[in-house]
This record gives sequence, structure tokens and C-alpha cells, in this order.
Amino acid sequence: MKRILLGCLLLAGLQTAIAQSSKEGEVCYNPNLVKDTTKKSIKSKTVALMGTDSISIIYHSPGVRKRVIWGGLVPYDEVWVTGAHDATMLEIPQTIVVGGKELAPGKYAIFSIPGKKEWIIIINKNWQQHLASEYDEAEDLVRTKVKPKKQDLTERLQYTLQYQEKERKGTISWAWEKLAWEIPFSLK
Repeated sequence: MKRILLGCLLLAGLQTAIAQSSKEGEVCYNPNLVKDTTKKSIKSKTVALMGTDSISIIYHSPGVRKRVIWGGLVPYDEVWVTGAHDATMLEIPQTIVVGGKELAPGKYAIFSIPGKKEWIIIINKNWQQHLASEYDEAEDLVRTKVKPKKQDLTERLQYTLQYQEKERKGTISWAWEKLAWEIPFSLK
């Protein structure tokens, strides 16, 4: 029991140290724990273990910085990179099912079309894109609708992955400003 507790404490300390790393070019695992001294979007990553493999999302995390986000910085009813700069990249090690569609192991881009009441979450096969300027709907593999929920302020955009090994299912969660959504996935 003491070893487990010590291991958890060490892991928590490591995650905090990694999360607070914000030097140029380094990846941040929790952009909302970083002492925010930059106006730039922080390169960030979230990871969840799937057995001996891991599923991950790499993205750039912009800050709210007192700006109007929805219907302002991010227009309604237009394809958005659901982050900043390069396309948000989802990497999966095993076949998963999202929105009723199978995704083979590989790398994918996450896009969305924000709406006032409902969003369309898109998983696209072209993961090497800058913003949505190269986006092609013909390369969409998954399109699923979600209703964002209101929440307390999340200053920096943040993704979270969770996976339950026994149930062989998980969630991709996202939060920014005062909105959050999640989509479920399962292991094939």
C-alpha cells in the first residue's frame, strides 16, 4: 500500500513538473497548470493507456485572454481546427469505434463545426494540415454531433483522454472558455 501511494505521489509530481514546462518547443500535458506568461498557443498533449499501448492527442492550446471566443475568434458554422495552428492530431494504437465508425490504428485530425446549440465533431484522415485551410470534407472518416455543456471558465483549450480497460471504452473530452464536450469511443 505504501509503495502504491509513493508511486502515485511521484507520478503526480512528475505530471505537475511536465505540465508546468512551457519552454519553446516542449510539449505541455496540462496547459491550465502552466504559469501563463505567453500570448502564444501552447503545444500540448494528452495521453491515456490502452493496455500496453497509448492513445494520444497533440494540439495547440490558445487562451481566452478576455476575448469573445464563440461567434468571435471562432465563427459559428465553419470548420475549425479545434485548437490552433496545425490540425489537432489523434493517434490511436488499435482499432477503435467512434460515432459508429471504425478507425484503424494510425494518425488522424480532429476538426469541428461549432454551432450555437450543437457541434459537429469530425475525424479526418489528413492529420498533417495547417489550420482548416487544407481541410477537405471528402477525407472525413467520422462526423458525430454533440451538444456542448456549460462549465466554469477554462482559460486554455484542453483535451483529456480517458480509457477504462475492463469496459474497453473511453472518452475524448474537450474544454475551453465556458464550454465542454465529450465523445465516447470503444475498442473493437
